Amino acid sequence: MSSTEFRVHHTPAEVNARWKAGAVTGLTLAAEHILQVSRQRVPLDDGVLERSGLASVDPSELRAAVSYDTEYAVYQHETQGLRHLAGREWKYLENPAREEAEVVERIIAAAIERAMG
Repeated sequence: MSSTEFRVHHTPAEVNARWKAGAVTGLTLAAEHILQVSRQRVPLDDGVLERSGLASVDPSELRAAVSYDTEYAVYQHETQGLRHLAGREWKYLENPAREEAEVVERIIAAAIERAMG
């Protein structure tokens, strides 16, 4: 019978803290990615809607959000048939979020892997 000896260098609390820090970093990077992709598609007139975009993370809940904050942001996002410049579209946030889902997963996973080192 053979035996193997190993030592644990991190407590469970340390491992959890590193994992969570990586997750927060990954969520932040992923939300910024979606924001940048959506900014390329947001309807453009004077740029106010595009500049109102914000990526945020709630570290305690491990949740990320991307939002646009103008009085017409929802109308522009939800109203099909409005005329937009080439490459600009309705569903300017929903479409990138859906299309970039695998990229978002890879961003978050990579950040967690780096944090776990």
